Amino acid sequence: MSERIPDPARARTVLLRGGEVHSPADPFATAMVVEGDRIAWVGEEGAADSFADGVDEVVRLEGALVTPAFTDAHVHTTATGLALTGLDLAGAATLSDALARIRAYAAARPADRVLLGHGWDSDDWPEGRPPSRTELDAATGGRPLYLTRVDVHSAVVTTALLDLVPGVRELSGFHADAPLTEDAHHAVRAAAYATVTPAQRADAQAAALARAASLGIGSIHECAGPKISSEDDFTALLAMAADSGVNSPRVVGYWAELIASAKEAERIRELGAIGAAGDLFVDGSLGSHTAHLHAPYADAAHTGTAHLDAGAVAAHVAACTEAGLQAGFHAIGDAALTTVVDGVRAAAERVGLDRIRAARHRVEHAEMLTATTVAGFAELALTASVQPAFDAAWGGGEGMYAARLGADRARTLNPYAALLKAGVPLALGSDSPVTPLDPWGTLRAAVFHRTRAHRISARAAFTAHTRGGWRAIGRDDAGVLVPGAPADYAVWRTGELIVQALDERVERWSTDPRSGTPGLPDLTPGGDLPECLTTVVGGRTVFARPIE
Repeated sequence: MSERIPDPARARTVLLRGGEVHSPADPFATAMVVEGDRIAWVGEEGAADSFADGVDEVVRLEGALVTPAFTDAHVHTTATGLALTGLDLAGAATLSDALARIRAYAAARPADRVLLGHGWDSDDWPEGRPPSRTELDAATGGRPLYLTRVDVHSAVVTTALLDLVPGVRELSGFHADAPLTEDAHHAVRAAAYATVTPAQRADAQAAALARAASLGIGSIHECAGPKISSEDDFTALLAMAADSGVNSPRVVGYWAELIASAKEAERIRELGAIGAAGDLFVDGSLGSHTAHLHAPYADAAHTGTAHLDAGAVAAHVAACTEAGLQAGFHAIGDAALTTVVDGVRAAAERVGLDRIRAARHRVEHAEMLTATTVAGFAELALTASVQPAFDAAWGGGEGMYAARLGADRARTLNPYAALLKAGVPLALGSDSPVTPLDPWGTLRAAVFHRTRAHRISARAAFTAHTRGGWRAIGRDDAGVLVPGAPADYAVWRTGELIVQALDERVERWSTDPRSGTPGLPDLTPGGDLPECLTTVVGGRTVFARPIE
């Protein structure tokens, strides 16, 4: 690597050479020039010499792979950071293990007003049940504790936390000795998070952003809202990400609040949000039995919870469209997704189909789709913001989906191939902390979906996790390494690159350069995934792995 004294009157230039550059501009590219915050040139090694003497820095890749930085299209940043820095029960193998971890955490945090934790999943425990309130009271010594299930749609709490929320026992979703859902859950969550100090919040947000950058994630879509976090939390995160002194991925903010007027739309913009979207709940989750279904759950005699009807969806979408604001909803169950499609179609009748399509409204999760709702997504140009790791975690014949829905209905979930075939735009994400920030793991989960018919190619999944996230916010010029695109990229240590297709007959020639298709790392389960060496956002390095 060489360095020369830069001219302050012009943008700093960097030549990366001697690697593999994943670019549709040149499937054989081994070098790239970055000028300021933009890609200036992509090409082969032989032409790189002509740039070497005129740049400020030469980075010798030594065979490393350069790709566009990933976009995680659904993140809860503060909650992710609190899981990283606090009590994370995702690894607890039993109820007893979880209670032991809670006791140890409480003993180590004597000054915390409310103990916060995340990630338990009693479906995986041999005891088959969550901790009781009596057990939690004993484990914490009677202190307030808020502990979310892995899907974040229900929580177990101590008596001391309930006592901090007047009237909570009369709210919908309150259960005397079972996880809280609906309004009761929202009330205790607000009380718990209100105790997080600005310093704790800043530490959590910084930890989450740093983790994202270390994984080659250059942009995240923060899905916030009044039932999830707070306006202070949201604006503080956007300010932190915009601070030039902070090495952070880009943060695009969504605020999940219903609007009905231009004035309300303007308030959303004043918060810094680009849309009244994200986790604007039409229903809940399958794990907590709150996703809204057409037919009852296999393991519960009800159909879940509907938070919005088609009329409310239509009014919100019409108001957002008129205001030039993106709309969007959280919808998981088949009944909830029917509500969304019917509501958006009704909005199109009011304001015009072309305007609805141009607005690129989006739906988060979109798990229990049918042929009818897939066709509705395509008709209305709705972006499906989806999380393949959900299938990896809960799919299959013995998984949570099958337990909640029965095997036949479970096999219909997360039909990515059908969405792509219908022309529905995909944007991939994690819903962190529900599933971890893990872009290559996300691609693997999409390519090796537990239901073979829903699998998509590595190339399609990669596009959905890079360019798809940018397109979901209305940017068609980014998420790809071509001249003029934003210089958001990551450098990876990885093995052989292949063209991983769904058809085994294609895989036989997948390493042949005559295919003219840029290769990607082998995502076959059991193999090593790429290791991030550097992440660059807008031409600025936000992560660099220490030299070992």
